[in-house]
Formats: sequence, structure tokens, C-alpha cells
Amino acid sequence: MKILALAWEFPPRIVGGIARHVAELYPEIVKLGHEVHLVTVEFGSAPSYEIVEGIHLYRCPVTHGNDFFHWVVNMNDSMGSLGGQLLEKHDDFELIHAHDWLVGDAAIALKHTFKLPLVATIHATEYGRYNGIHNIRQQYINGKEKLLSHEAWRIIVCSKYMRQEIQRVFQSPVDKIDVVYNGIRPEKKRHGNNFDRIKFRRRFANDQEKIIYYVGRMTYEKGISVLLNAAPQIIHAMGGGVKFVIIGGGNTDRLKHQARCLGIWEQCYFTGFMSDADLDKFQTIADCAVFPSLYEPFGIVALESFAARVPVVVSNTGGLPEVVQHNQTGIVTRANDPDSLTWGILSVLKNPLHSQQLVNNAYESIAKYFSWDDLAKQTVAIYYQVILERSQVIW
Repeated sequence: MKILALAWEFPPRIVGGIARHVAELYPEIVKLGHEVHLVTVEFGSAPSYEIVEGIHLYRCPVTHGNDFFHWVVNMNDSMGSLGGQLLEKHDDFELIHAHDWLVGDAAIALKHTFKLPLVATIHATEYGRYNGIHNIRQQYINGKEKLLSHEAWRIIVCSKYMRQEIQRVFQSPVDKIDVVYNGIRPEKKRHGNNFDRIKFRRRFANDQEKIIYYVGRMTYEKGISVLLNAAPQIIHAMGGGVKFVIIGGGNTDRLKHQARCLGIWEQCYFTGFMSDADLDKFQTIADCAVFPSLYEPFGIVALESFAARVPVVVSNTGGLPEVVQHNQTGIVTRANDPDSLTWGILSVLKNPLHSQQLVNNAYESIAKYFSWDDLAKQTVAIYYQVILERSQVIW
């Protein structure tokens, strides 16, 4: 089977979860004996063509527009052109796979031009991020998402929650939507011990302080403000012996202002961007990972903490309760509820034996539910279904 995939991010260009998703999924599909050609966006000095873990990777140039949406239009023009050249040169492609609305225009144009079936993975929706559509910008994105969902032969989502959301928001038939979880390669969490753990830890906290951390994007829907609102109660309950480490790039001015107003500035450390190498080390010295999202289609960061063997506290929004089983592989708290989040974090910090059991169970659950080789087989089965159906109809 030969697949043309489109994604607007791929390592080393990492904006959100799509880059990690496609970089983990497609090597496993290649291992199953299939040929994957992935078109993405140029980044720094990364080559315009290379083979990465068996994936034929093409990075297309994109001219800068007046704003983000102009840039997206230019990106689709460039991806459509490059994708068209590939499809014209090779007549044995059987399927197009598009990841999210940003590449939708190019994918839809290629679908109709070359009469190839289109599979779309919808990683999140604008409606879900903002609990509705409230302005013209959101309306535009929502329209693009709905169009891609309509044009796709089948839709892949990362959780049962997202299947319900796609059905509700885009009126997509439920029997057109497949659930394939995100996964993780636990061996990629190196956990090297060949570093001075005490010295490294002191970069973030005093020896007596427990480290509670969040890692991810600095956006409203990630619920970081809820964690900060819970912090004073946690600090009081722990006698001051905690440090909240907030990891991730982006604008943190609002969050820093909140920390100062709450009087917890001395107990907070905003690290900015952290390299994967440092994050691997950091997770070996942290005491609790917290993901208090207000909207979360899946929560791959929770899986990363599973693999890193860090106890996890999450909110009960979106797909997170499908990933984290309450009191089995982590603690699930009520979304947007600082009191509930406080309870969850303290239950981890004050019960080390139970926390260790959570960590052990969480690590074991990776092989059972979140192994990329199994998830790749599920994805390939969807491909085969689509290709078979396409062969039985006239375009």
C-alpha cells in the first residue's frame, strides 16, 4: 500500500501534538510493509527531502503571508503543488491521509483531481477548544473542519469523546468515525541516570520541596490557571514544601501575573521551553505531573508521564478519563475545580505507596492500550477498508 500523508508539523518543527503523532505512527506503518510519503512544511536547515525511519519526507517552502490564515492558504498551495507532482509521477498511490483542517484544502483538491479516497484525522475542534463558536475567526476554522470531515471517506479520532464531538458538531455519521488512540514508545523516555541528580534538581527546587509540574502549551484550555488557583491550598497543606514548575514556551504573562496576585510567586518556576533531553531528566526527579485541562481530546502528555513513571493527576474533561483510569493509573479530578485538583495532588504527595502503585499500573497500561504497533495495525485496517470500498464504486 502506498499512502500520501499531509501534516503541517513534523519534527523538528513541533507546534502541538500532531508532530509527535505522525512521527510515531508512520514508522510503525512502514514496518508493516507499507510505503508512506509525507508532505510537511520546511523548517530551519532541515532538508527538503529525506527518509526518516522509513518515511519519505518532503518539506515544502511556504511564503509568509500577512497573517496566520494567509500563511495557511500559501501552505496549502505549496502542499497541493508538491503533492500533485508526486501523484502525477507515481500512479500507484492508493490513499490520501490529512491531519487536521490546516492541510484540508490541499488534501481535498488532490482527492478530487486524482480520484483518491481521503482519510482525515481530526485531532481537535475549534468548537471544543472554546466551548462554542463565538467570532468570525472561529467560524472560519469550524467551517474548514466541517468541510474536511464531510469530504473524508472516513474520519479517525483519538478518543470516544472526540467521536461524539465530531458527530455532534459536524453532524458526521457515527459509523463513518473510527477511534484510534494515540500511543507512545516508552523506550524513548531514556531516564538516563548518568547525570548529577541532586545538582540538576536544585535548578528547580530546594531539596525539601516536592516538585509538581505541568508541561505543554500555555493556552487557556490547558487549565494552568486552575492549577495556580489550587496552589495556595496545596502549599498550606504541605507546610510550604512544594514547587510548581510550569514547562512550555509561549506567552506566560497572564499566568505570571496570576501567580503574583495569589502570593505564590516564590513557589512557582516558569521554565519556558525545555528540550526533550532535559525533560527526560526532569521527569526522573519530579513528584507529580498535573494536566488540569478544560478541553483535551486525548492527552498524550499523560502517556508521556506514564512512560516516565511519574504519578499523574488530570481533570475529567474530554478524552483524559479514557487515558487515565481513576485510582488505577492516576487520579482524575473535576475539571475547572481548584478544590478537587487540590485533593488529587495531595492524595499523590501524601500517599507515596499508593502513588507508586499508580505509576506501576500506568506503565503496564501502555503496552495494553497505547502501543504504536497495535495502533498502526488499527489504522492500516481502516486504510484497507477505504481502499476496498473505493474499488467497488465509480467516482
